[in-house]
Amino acid sequence: MSERVGIVGAGLAGSLLACFLARRGLNVTLYERRPDPRGGQAERGRSINLAISERGLDALRRIDLVDQVMADALPMKGRMIHPVEGPLDFQQYSASGERAINSISRGALNNALLDAAEAAPGVEIRFEHRLLELDSQAGKLIFETPAGKVEAHADVVLGADGAGSAVRGQLLAEGALSEEVDFLDYGYKELSIPAAGGEFALDPGALHIWPRGTSMMIALPNPDRSFTCTLFWPTGSFDALNTSAAIEEHFRTHYPDLLPLAPELVDDYRHNPVGVLGTVHTQPWQAHGRTALVGDAAHAIVPFYGQGANCAFEDVVELDRCLGDTGGSWARALPLYEHRRRENTEAIAEMALANFVEMRDKVASPVFRLGKRIEHALERFLPGRYVSRYELVSFSTAPYADVRDRVHRQHQYLAAAVLAGAAVLGAAARAGRRRR
Repeated sequence: MSERVGIVGAGLAGSLLACFLARRGLNVTLYERRPDPRGGQAERGRSINLAISERGLDALRRIDLVDQVMADALPMKGRMIHPVEGPLDFQQYSASGERAINSISRGALNNALLDAAEAAPGVEIRFEHRLLELDSQAGKLIFETPAGKVEAHADVVLGADGAGSAVRGQLLAEGALSEEVDFLDYGYKELSIPAAGGEFALDPGALHIWPRGTSMMIALPNPDRSFTCTLFWPTGSFDALNTSAAIEEHFRTHYPDLLPLAPELVDDYRHNPVGVLGTVHTQPWQAHGRTALVGDAAHAIVPFYGQGANCAFEDVVELDRCLGDTGGSWARALPLYEHRRRENTEAIAEMALANFVEMRDKVASPVFRLGKRIEHALERFLPGRYVSRYELVSFSTAPYADVRDRVHRQHQYLAAAVLAGAAVLGAAARAGRRRR
């Protein structure tokens, strides 16, 4: 008899995981607290468009879903910087200028994965099931449903239910793990730029950034030719603008090109919620060799490298690989999965925080732009030997920890070369003075 796997959370990671496990002939039940999202509207102001890059694409290729998902994706080959004054500045992501990250609707991707999971043999999806209790050692789950409390049992329980994971909460209550949540002193709020005359109001081939030092806004294109904008402001800043006039005046001063493009800006600002941002650290990710956390439930990160979904998809690929390497033994596969992934998820968490500082403070700087030009020149001059952090993170599947370590070494070599060059030039100048 096939093992029964219960996955709590039918979002991106949970739905993808169900597809992978179904290929192994396992009986999988997906439990989701929401109603079926394919039949309703998205929650207002909670989309945060996804930027799918090579790591996410690699996972989708493995279940033959990449062509379907990417049909409506919009490639973004660089950042478009919007200063308060002056011209726009496009900064390409890759040295060639050809590589792109892909803007995609979280809802559309989730729906495609749910369809694939539902069509997979051995997979059942139960919506409106909110986890109330979990006995992680016995595999017993109790859910609240519209019909009342329901008890379920599974041989393996996998929590793929996001940063606020109920499974993690139950494991914490059992004393099976510890957690630390580092909240960023920033919140986010979404706005929208509609299509203008049926066309994009901004260049759809770029991720747009309005860097403002201690705050910023980004905008990603959508297939309906609108843009989803996300403000990232220090905690408490949103409450300071409490009238329509104050909102309009603030944006007129700090985001002057946005007001003509966003007729619903004031309404969006006043009614869309403020979200919180943080990094989740959990130790360990699994208990008893039969219960484990996947994706944001184990290691949520801030969204500033566009790697949240990509990283979660890599978790799924690695867990599937560990099952293969251990002959399908969950008791061996779950600790191995954590061992292989932990250092990498910690590395991308660090890099995501660093990229926030870059996007918020540095991208508008002439020094930063010069540095990027030098970096791209090195990539062209030393192909395969010098590769930027952004290219390694977004356009490869190199382990995140290896990326972090490689980039650190590259920067050390570059600094040493610059110092050596300066020493040679200094010595030549001194020799010239002595000859005179």
